[in-house]
Amino acid sequence: MPLTHDFKETIRTRAQKDKAFRDALLREGIEAFVSGDVEAGKAVMRDYINATIGFGALSKATKMPSKSLMRQFSPSGNPQARNLFAVLGYLQKQAGLSFELRPAKH
Repeated sequence: MPLTHDFKETIRTRAQKDKAFRDALLREGIEAFVSGDVEAGKAVMRDYINATIGFGALSKATKMPSKSLMRQFSPSGNPQARNLFAVLGYLQKQAGLSFELRPAKH
């Protein structure tokens, strides 16, 4: 189900005001990718990018065309691993965060 404009604006407003929410959004997007839920990862990262740096600034930082970035994180997008990791690495650095993988105990 597509998100309404009001909901996306609510995410953007909260992310701009609340660092903990912003950090959790980034973590959720990365966790979705790592767990294999690419669709959810793209959706969360698209919201995170729109709520924080924006695709224009991300384009300049990663030297990837903004239209290409928008397409990669669209519902039908298929980002290459090189591009995905470059974006995720930059976003972590820009947020002042570093995520690591550890095996989960079951």
